Parts: sequence; C-alpha cells; structure tokens
Amino acid sequence: MDAKQLQQHIDRAWDDDIVPQLVEYIRIPNKSPMFDADWVKNGHMERAVQQLAGWAQKRSIPGLELEIVRLENRTPLIFIEIPAANGGSDDDCVLLYGHLDKQPEMTGWDQGLGPWEPVLKGDKLYGRGGADDGYAIFGSLAAIEALQAQGIAHARCVVLIEACEESGSYDLPAYVDHLADRIGKPSLVVCLDSGCGNYEQLWCTTSLRGLAGGNLSVQVLEEGVHSGDASGIVPSSFRLLRQLLSRIEDQDTGRILVDGLHVEIPADRLAQAKKVADVLGDEVYDKFPFLPGMTPMNADLTELVLNRTWRPALSITGVDGIPPLASAGNVLRPFTSVKLSLRLPPTLEGKRGGELLQEALLHDPPNGAKVTLSLEKASTGWNAPALAPWLERAIADASEAFFGKPAMYMGEGGTIPFMGMLGEKFPGAQFMITGVLGPHSNAHGPNEFLHIPMGKRVTACVARVVAEHQAASARGETRGVAAVAGGHDHGDHGCC
Repeated sequence: MDAKQLQQHIDRAWDDDIVPQLVEYIRIPNKSPMFDADWVKNGHMERAVQQLAGWAQKRSIPGLELEIVRLENRTPLIFIEIPAANGGSDDDCVLLYGHLDKQPEMTGWDQGLGPWEPVLKGDKLYGRGGADDGYAIFGSLAAIEALQAQGIAHARCVVLIEACEESGSYDLPAYVDHLADRIGKPSLVVCLDSGCGNYEQLWCTTSLRGLAGGNLSVQVLEEGVHSGDASGIVPSSFRLLRQLLSRIEDQDTGRILVDGLHVEIPADRLAQAKKVADVLGDEVYDKFPFLPGMTPMNADLTELVLNRTWRPALSITGVDGIPPLASAGNVLRPFTSVKLSLRLPPTLEGKRGGELLQEALLHDPPNGAKVTLSLEKASTGWNAPALAPWLERAIADASEAFFGKPAMYMGEGGTIPFMGMLGEKFPGAQFMITGVLGPHSNAHGPNEFLHIPMGKRVTACVARVVAEHQAASARGETRGVAAVAGGHDHGDHGCC
C-alpha cells in the first residue's frame, strides 16, 4: 500500500464529491422517528435515503449491489454488499455500519448557523447530521474505492445504514435477523458513529454506556389554581418532583444513589481512563462550552473520564407543564413533567436499569400525588471484546501512517445499541469503533460540525484496517478470537 497515494485519493473524493453531498444531506430535516412522529408522511427520511442510496449506486466498485430494504411499519435500511476484490476472501466478511437519521434542531445556534443550513467555515462543515452520522456511508465506500484503486485485496464487505439509531435502533434487530443469511458472519465490524478525544490521532472506542429514559410526571390538581390561595396548602408539583429526583441523584454531587445502577469498573478500563486523562489533560472538560467561572464536577481528570464512560449519570432533557416566563401567571400549576435520560454503565443490562428507575420513583408517592413514569428507552451498553493482535497492529500502523501519532483507546459516554446486538450475534467478531465527533463538534446540540480533515484521515485508517483484515484472514487469524479469549479479557491497550 502506498499510504500517501491512498490519502490523496481519499482527499480528492472528500473535496470533489463527499463534502458537496454532505452539504445537501444536511439540508434534509430527517429527524429520527422519536422526534418526528409523522416521518413517513413528511417524507424527509425518504429523501435522505434516496440521496445516499443514489450516490452509493454510482460508485465505481465492481459488483456492488444495493437494496433499500423495507420491513412493514419500520424505518428503511440501506443494505450494500461488495464482493471480495484482488484475491480477497468471499468466505470472510467486514461489516461497516452507520446511520442516517438525525437529532432534532435544538436552540442556541450561532448567528448564521442552523441545523438545516450547511455552512463551510475553514475545515469545518456546520449543520445537523454531517458528523453524526451522515458521513459514514461516504467514508465506508470511499475507503473501499481507494483500496481498489491500488489493486489491494479486501474481503467481502457489507454496509448497513439504518434510520432509527437516534431513537434507540429499535428497528435494527428485525433487519439484522431478516438479512442474516446475506450478512453472513463478519469477523470485523467497523462503526463510524463514535467520538475522538482530539483531531490529532486515531481514537477507538472500547465501551459505550447504556441508556434508560422516559417521561416522569407528578400531578397534584385537576387544574391550575391561584397560587396565593393554594400555596401552603397544596403541595407544589415541582417540589414533589424535586423530592423524587433526590431519591436517585445526590443534588450536591450528581452521584446516582441507587446502588444497583453502579457496576465494578474493570481494572483495564481504570488504567485506560488514566492514560486518556494524561494525554488530553484539561481537554477532558475544555471541549465543552463552559460559562466563565464554571467548573467541572470533579477536579480529578481520571475521575471525570470514568464519570463520562463507566458511571451512571442523570440528565433532564425536557420539561412540560411549565409555561414560558413571559406568560407565567400567579398560578399553582396542576402538574410538572420532565424527560429523564439516565446513562447506564456499559455492563449493566438496560432493562434492569429501567426497572430500578421505576422502583425508585414510583413507590410511596409523596403526599399521595399521581406519579407516572413512562419508559421510552432501555438500551444495554457495550464493553468491547479482547483486541486481536492483528487488529491492534493494524490500528497502530494506521494511526502512525495517517496521523503521525499513536492510536488512542477510550470509552464513550453515549449509546450505540447496534454494538451490543452485534456482539451477541457474532461473538467471534472484532470491532473497530471510531468516529469524528471530537472537541466542540457538539453532536445533538447547537453548532454541530464535521471536522473535514478528521473525516479524511479516519477514512484512510478504515481502508488500512480493511486491507490488514484481509491479510490476517489469509493467515487464519480473524476467526474466533473473541470467543477464545473469553470475550472480556482485555489487554493493556483496551479494545476498539
């Protein structure tokens, strides 16, 4: 492989083709079904599917077969199959994954920026969904094209692009089962939907937190009443809700108080967190747009990394029953509702996390108030299997070749339900989980951007690893590694 030639090929593909395509993709408000109940009628998801599929079908990849798979009452899925090339193995398989649905608009975008208004500023492309995760299909196919341009062997590749990841990937298991025979048994899974600690080296994800969440409501009255008349007699629904939340979260420290929501953190993950803290330093928290004078939850950088990757944490992401300030009268309101987002440790089963949340919040309602909790999500996290020697070498070589620095490994605080599912279905598979969501890229929030140079280099790294996978396959090194290692016997470098 000529690394310089490979990178030049990929750079041209990004500049001439991929970035213009992403500009058009960002314009489409294809919000995930949880945020657009009328997604079928509105047609935005279909527009995005057709755009990405149309681009993929025009690739100069011999034998590429693409199908938009549609199961009844489910979001569509783009399925691409690419035969082995240049002497590669059709008996082995690489699965490349991404998604095309997006988070909602969110407020707070800077002047001149917006979720559906793509803006190029220097090497950043602003707008919703470019980095999370519209670039995945482009990066996957560009990597394969770059290999074939040099006549480099690769195994059969399958690309899956789903359309409900931001809603918890609830449609994906049905598609994986439906397509099982066509997918086969991949020995390498590449996911391009994760984050990076900086834009200076390749970052691979070793674990993902799970998620339990839903709508908590506290109702005290049939209707609102004069606050001067009722306060002191009728308990405030807001105060009772605060009381309930204090059952699960320490209001001073943010620590989750339900013991069952914590797990023992593996020793290798503790060591990994310390290394990340040493490399990133204050960037562990500086990447967030803190107000002047604000401080993080802990002064210990390693503890902050562990808080973000292995400990449960609660966020309130929505509120109902509270009028805007401009229209708030002197009324004791009848109810207060909030949307809870509880991040779970990687090895805690999501269903159990939801049950513990219900047990803590629904027993003995204060003052006899009507308390309800409607769970919307209960996703299990993921802890990577042991890293095979061939993949460890391939990732290290790729980072040095295209970044000039060593690869890094860390857990992520978010959730990719697909990973846990694939880990169960293909226990012998290796995982390269990486991405472009680095400092200030602000996925899900305002001013989200794609760091274009990072996208180019990650694409090149994927190409290098796919090529090394074929070489390892030819040596018989790609099958059954995780199963032989026991699944969770992690090495010094962690896993990807």
